[in-house]
Amino acid sequence: MNAMRSESLAIVRDQLAIATAAKKCHSCGCLRSTVVALASTSAGEPLADALRAAETVLVPSRYDCLGCAECYPAIAANAFAEAYPDEAAGLDLCPTEAPEVRAGWPPLPGDYQVVRYRASVAVCTLDDANLSRQLAERAPAGLAIVGTMHTENLGIERVIANVLANPHIRHLVVCGEDTRQAVGHLPGQSLASLFANGLDARGRIQGARGKRPVLTNLSAAQVDAFGAQVELIEMIGETDADTIANAIEAAASRGLPPLPSDAAGPVVPSIQAKEPRRLIPDPAGFFVVYPEPRTNVLIVEHYEIGGTLSCVIEGCSPAAVTAEVVSRSLISRLDHAAYLGRELARAAHSLETGEPYVQDRAPGEIDAPEATGCGCNQPCGDAS
Repeated sequence: MNAMRSESLAIVRDQLAIATAAKKCHSCGCLRSTVVALASTSAGEPLADALRAAETVLVPSRYDCLGCAECYPAIAANAFAEAYPDEAAGLDLCPTEAPEVRAGWPPLPGDYQVVRYRASVAVCTLDDANLSRQLAERAPAGLAIVGTMHTENLGIERVIANVLANPHIRHLVVCGEDTRQAVGHLPGQSLASLFANGLDARGRIQGARGKRPVLTNLSAAQVDAFGAQVELIEMIGETDADTIANAIEAAASRGLPPLPSDAAGPVVPSIQAKEPRRLIPDPAGFFVVYPEPRTNVLIVEHYEIGGTLSCVIEGCSPAAVTAEVVSRSLISRLDHAAYLGRELARAAHSLETGEPYVQDRAPGEIDAPEATGCGCNQPCGDAS
């Protein structure tokens, strides 16, 4: 045992020396937290020279973790944990501050893209941001959210919290290359170990080989609920988007129902939309929309509330016309903006297909305008 500890402490000294010489480590939370933690242990005295040298180069932290391909403080921390497992279990060897929860879904920020809420498959591409973008662009059937994960503590905690907040997610695909930092953080292996072995009494993922696979910001009930809600589809090392898309669609085809959990945070409410009952004319005026097939353009006439034509806008697309309307402050109500966008889309479809276009009446019963009286002497529903 003494020989193993001597060898491990030699590794710790070597890695701290490399980190001390590397400028990128000086303002990184990885080095600071490792130095502070090791100084408080029984190994503090044998490591005193290396720790003092590291302390002299520390400057205020600019980042918690850079996700480097080779993290020297992490290698040192792992070597210490192998020699002193009991002491290491209680140390904060890696920054693990809880992120701020926000309203809506997902509640925690991260490097991800939401594709659709009512879908059953979440995908974690580990360190492969390019693969995450490819899958988001393809948006295979059943994909709810896709993103990366770089660490085996905060990264996993965010995945769990975000998944629990969406009861529709029933499958988690883990793919891409794991973060193999000679240390490594190994979030993929750690996440797979969580599903296979769970947590020990100290919140450490059993069997995980990451730098510090300890979940400090989640309750045991939340971790258990996550395991009950989600099936792991382990594809670590797979980087082919076609293969992963097929796996997503296959999982979604199983049609597992939503599984709300008492351990989850606030869930996004589902609101039943109703048809509008009243129409309030826009004080900024109204619009007449028509497609012009001879020139293949969309034309919008804007009338002031009294019925005076103020301008005519022509454009090749709904987006172009809408942008011009907004830039000229010709619309002031969001419901009228939505109506105009819908009618422009219908008019554009008419240009593409040759189908006749007749502007729809805006929904709801006409009500008095909020700012001025309506003197247009025509059904304002034919215009916005």
